[in-house]
Amino acid sequence: MSAAITRLTLISHGMTAAMRSARFPVDEPIDELPRGAASPAAPRADRVLAAPELRASATATLLALCATTEPALGDLDCGVWAGRPMDALDPADLMSWMTDPGYRGHGGEAITDLLDRVRDWLDMVVADRCRIVAITHPAVVRASVLLALAAPPESFWRIDVPPLSATTLHSRGPAWTVRHTANPL
Repeated sequence: MSAAITRLTLISHGMTAAMRSARFPVDEPIDELPRGAASPAAPRADRVLAAPELRASATATLLALCATTEPALGDLDCGVWAGRPMDALDPADLMSWMTDPGYRGHGGEAITDLLDRVRDWLDMVVADRCRIVAITHPAVVRASVLLALAAPPESFWRIDVPPLSATTLHSRGPAWTVRHTANPL
C-alpha cells in the first residue's frame, strides 16, 4: 500500500444482548460465537484502535488484535435511556430522536454532537497515511460514512451497520472515500 493513502477500516463490534432485545446499550460484553464458529479474520493494520466500551475491546480480543483505546470512537451517549428497552419510551420521544438530529431529550448526545466528535477524529487520522483498524459502534460507523459522503444528518438512521461488519474509508488528501467491501469479516 502506498504511504500516501490513509486506509481506515471501521469494524462494528460483535452482537450484544442489548442489540438482540432492542435496548439502549450499557457497557456490556459481546455474545459468544456459536460453538464451532470460526473467529473472523481482521484486516491488516499499522495501528489498531478501539472504543473505550467493553463490547469494543472484547471484539478486538475476538479478532486477536491488540488495540489502543480511543475515546473519540465511543458510542453515542443515550443519557438516561441507557439500558432501557426502546418500547418502554414515550413513542413521541423516540420519534423525535429518530427524526431530529439535534434531539437531546434523553440528556445525552445529539446525533449532531456525535457527527462533530467523529468529524474532529477523522480530521486527525486522515494525515496518518497508514492502515488503521478501528473497532467501534454502529453509530460511529454511520457518522463516518455520512461525513465521508457529505450527507445530511437526517440520513443517519438510513445506514444499516451489522455486528462484526467492516466499512472502509480511504483518503489521499483531506477528503474520504467510502470503499464498499463485499466480504464482511
